[in-house]
Amino acid sequence: MARISDHLNQQRQAPADSDFTDSDFTFAPATREKIKARLALMGVSGSGKTWTSLAIARGLAGKFAVIDTERGAAAKYAGVNGIHFDTLQMRRYDPRDLIKALAAAAQAGYGAVVIDSLSHFWSGTEGTLEQVDRAAKKGYGGNSFAGWKEGMPLQNSMVDALLSYPGHVIATMRAHTEWSLETNDRGKKEPVRVGTRPEQRRGVEYEFDVVGLMDTDNTLTVIKSRCPDLHAAVIERPDGGAIAKTMLGWLNDGAAGVDPSAYVDKATADDATYEGLLALFSEVESRGLQSTPMLAPDGQATTLGDFIRARGTAIKASQQ
Repeated sequence: MARISDHLNQQRQAPADSDFTDSDFTFAPATREKIKARLALMGVSGSGKTWTSLAIARGLAGKFAVIDTERGAAAKYAGVNGIHFDTLQMRRYDPRDLIKALAAAAQAGYGAVVIDSLSHFWSGTEGTLEQVDRAAKKGYGGNSFAGWKEGMPLQNSMVDALLSYPGHVIATMRAHTEWSLETNDRGKKEPVRVGTRPEQRRGVEYEFDVVGLMDTDNTLTVIKSRCPDLHAAVIERPDGGAIAKTMLGWLNDGAAGVDPSAYVDKATADDATYEGLLALFSEVESRGLQSTPMLAPDGQATTLGDFIRARGTAIKASQQ
């Protein structure tokens, strides 16, 4: 792990070639393309998040994997109702490690990835909160506010890689439920749920296209959906296969999109040139694919944009 971490740190610290800059903000006609699922399931322990996510993933892709932070919880369902998958057990939750795991999953060609759960990469061992605390103590005299200067970029890079994965992504998150004492229609005070938020960065749920809240009765309430057929849906004992079928109807309603692996192949080609990589970087950036997780030819985890920039800079330096 140390070699991969060192490699990524060197890329972040190395001065970027001035030619590899942001695009020129040119507008183009909007077109609807086929997309991949970005689904989040929130809920308290025992609400059925893991099983539901596995059933949906099986319906979305024939080959899928689970990045498991719940000490093997997902594996207990292996083979149930014919669901089979590969799993990666994680014991530390540095956000950079999730990027590496996603890069390995992309290299292996998994059509869908379940992250069970994303909460650990926020509040678990070496998660974002611990990274912030460590940075504050190390360089800012215990000032936690200043520690976010180092911690938040790690969090943001992780979320960018998750959203740029070249397949379907389902993330489970533990939920905090907030209650308020309200007066009911009989004039008596009773606890009423006034809000639920994930145990993750505040607002992270808005990064997903579909967000569901599960309760201890195993009822799924869709609290956000860009898929019209799932808007505000309330589903008792959800059928993951049926949900996947509904989502696929919406996800596949569009023109054929670009497979990120095509850009990876161009970026890693032996005959790549500096000018060609510049053009490729511009196209990748215009499509929002620069954060796509990938493995470089040497097996190191990186992102597509960082790899193109680093390789172009190296080719230019070798020509001088």
